[in-house]
Amino acid sequence: MTRSNQAASLGIWLGIALVVLLADQFTKVLIVGSFQHGDSQTLTSFFNLVRVHNSGAAFSFLANAGGWQRWFFTAIGVLAAGFIVYLLRTHANQRLFCFALALVLGGAIGNVIDRVLFGHVIDFLDFHWDWLAPLFYGGHFPAFNIADSAISVGTVCLIVDELRRVRRGA
Repeated sequence: MTRSNQAASLGIWLGIALVVLLADQFTKVLIVGSFQHGDSQTLTSFFNLVRVHNSGAAFSFLANAGGWQRWFFTAIGVLAAGFIVYLLRTHANQRLFCFALALVLGGAIGNVIDRVLFGHVIDFLDFHWDWLAPLFYGGHFPAFNIADSAISVGTVCLIVDELRRVRRGA
């Protein structure tokens, strides 16, 4: 792949990351403008919009750690973003791999922005079903946001890409 093709591919992947980042930040601005912390609005029998603040990581891991986790998770996000950009540059022709990384990159930066600006991540998507009650209080899956969704979808795509790569090699 020539340098100009590589640069064009990198631009596409960074563009996808930017779309994820903008969607994440835009939806968080809407939630902050419409809800007070702790507010909830029922939309369906299994979905609410809420406004919660997560000072920890996934599933509120280390949320009550005393404050140091803000900068720890910020540093992890910044380091991960740098490494992902490096991977995008060096593997720009691997479409599914780079698409997955672009989703993770946009989501990671979205949550880093929250941590830097607010000291916590703003979550607002609340899904709940009775069958989740044995695992989560009241059957409510932990609230999440667009960034978290992009990171999760990106992670699934990375797994699929790796399984496809292993299958081709077998």
